[in-house]
Amino acid sequence: MQKTIRHRFWSAVLVTVAASSLLQLPATAGETMLKLLRVLKEKGSITETEYQMLVTAAQEESGAKSAPTAPSPVAATPAPAIATSPVTATATAAQAAAKTEGKVSTAAADKREAMHAKTDGTSSVNDAVAKALKGKWYERISFRGYAQLRYTHIIDEDGAALNVLNDASASTTSSFLLRRGRVILSGDATDRLFVYAQADFNASLSSGETALGMRDYYGDFAFDDKKEFRVRFGQSKVPFGWVNMQSSQNRAPMERADALNSAVEGERDIGAFFYWAPEEVRHRFRDLVKLGLKGSGDYGVVGVGAYSGQGLNRLDLNGEPHAVARVTYPWKLDSGQYFETGIQAYHGKFLSPVSSMTYNGATFTPTRPADGVVDERVGLSFVWYPQPFGIEAEWNIGRGPELDPVRRTLERETLHGGYVQIAYRIQQHLGDWYPFVRWQYFDGARKFAANAPQLKVNEVDFGIEWQPRPEFELTVSYSHTFERNNTRVAPYLETESADRIAFQAQLNF
Repeated sequence: MQKTIRHRFWSAVLVTVAASSLLQLPATAGETMLKLLRVLKEKGSITETEYQMLVTAAQEESGAKSAPTAPSPVAATPAPAIATSPVTATATAAQAAAKTEGKVSTAAADKREAMHAKTDGTSSVNDAVAKALKGKWYERISFRGYAQLRYTHIIDEDGAALNVLNDASASTTSSFLLRRGRVILSGDATDRLFVYAQADFNASLSSGETALGMRDYYGDFAFDDKKEFRVRFGQSKVPFGWVNMQSSQNRAPMERADALNSAVEGERDIGAFFYWAPEEVRHRFRDLVKLGLKGSGDYGVVGVGAYSGQGLNRLDLNGEPHAVARVTYPWKLDSGQYFETGIQAYHGKFLSPVSSMTYNGATFTPTRPADGVVDERVGLSFVWYPQPFGIEAEWNIGRGPELDPVRRTLERETLHGGYVQIAYRIQQHLGDWYPFVRWQYFDGARKFAANAPQLKVNEVDFGIEWQPRPEFELTVSYSHTFERNNTRVAPYLETESADRIAFQAQLNF
């Protein structure tokens, strides 16, 4: 497969070089280039139609350039034509692609626009090259990603050892952490089918070892040409919580708020989802990311679906899929200010993992219902995008599995919590600055942890993100913990107070 990809890639380069050279080289060299084009045609790199198109265009333009335009005592030497490399244009367009997981790609259109923008319209060869490359797989597929290197130092802590969900660097025994190493391949396989695959090389939170895992693998099938109605199959984000939909590439705080992320740790699951949004609104979702406003991406105005309910890269364990529904809308005021409001809910039964634990001197393994415990929530979201002042606020309530250590079983208990974040965007010659402060609170349980222990979080984060160039970001964050349970080790004691500072460098490509 790699050999085929390299072959097609260099074939595209040779086609462009050959077509451009036909305009500039003497007849003998031109004949050599024609032979090269014939070889490419015979190997199947270009079709007969594409071969004839390139040769005809080159011959026509060569004749046009040789014809005198006006009598002159001194023969003017025509400036050599400069052909734009489609590979360069493709790379430029790919780098300009939006940073979001969840929208139907416009990469193909962006790439074609970038290529035509660099074609002045005077070269029929450039137009012929553009037509020849139109529809090629390498013009439809986008390759991008990002990496986050993090370092956290715990200044002090009282009570149990601090355990921050999803952040293994927040430990007295840890130092540097490759928190995320994302590689994304996406694009339009056909006019109606968009495919998306995202792999991640990061630290395994359970074993502390680095591992390569699949985050997303899905396809979007559109029912109409505008792609306003589409259905998604595979492993993808579950449409619950605005901050869960927002890519970590765009988020300023180190990790998502626990009150929302505890609903779907890893944000993803295997299932089928239907999304609808008018074309104008889909462009608005895209612009909220492209304009640097830290949008959540395009998950439709309406999203409904069913998923296994057990979490990322896990199979369903009770044969009863979770159901989810979400409605959100990005408003735009006459002043140009964007804001978004949304509501979401899900329902199902969850089978939390159980293991041996010790409580009050007794060692036991908690019991649980065979078909799981009722797991349901409803949440509200409000986002005032930073133009330059911004605010995010989300809150959810519900019921879910929680450990009762006295009865030694997992019971259905209530939960509630959310977060409020205030930020300000500063744009100047040194880059974009994004100072923020976030308060988060949660009183419930961590259903994905062994034995679904109680989880209480009361924490505030102060930080600033600096982006001097699109490909590089640096974030510094200070966090004070008022209360947080250690859900990793029984008997799940409480950290009464803790302070930590974290540094993160992010590379975007």
